[in-house]
Amino acid sequence: MVKIRLTRGGAKKRPFYHVIVTDERCKRDGRAIERVGFYNPVASGNDLRLQLDTARIDHWVGNGAQLTDKVRSLYKQASRPTAAA
Repeated sequence: MVKIRLTRGGAKKRPFYHVIVTDERCKRDGRAIERVGFYNPVASGNDLRLQLDTARIDHWVGNGAQLTDKVRSLYKQASRPTAAA
């Protein structure tokens, strides 16, 4: 089965995650089919915290891919319209 999940990068105590499409049998940081965004939980200042290609995620979900729980919550955050100031 194809999963859309996080893979860890970054330095010690400074995590950075790529959102990837991969076969569920692959290791967490193993081979990816496609990279569809990133999540930076320790972003500060002008750094982006979350960036997802929602069109590609919709494409993969339409073809049967499953989202992990964390990626599902990040997807909802990315889909939420932002209020203009």
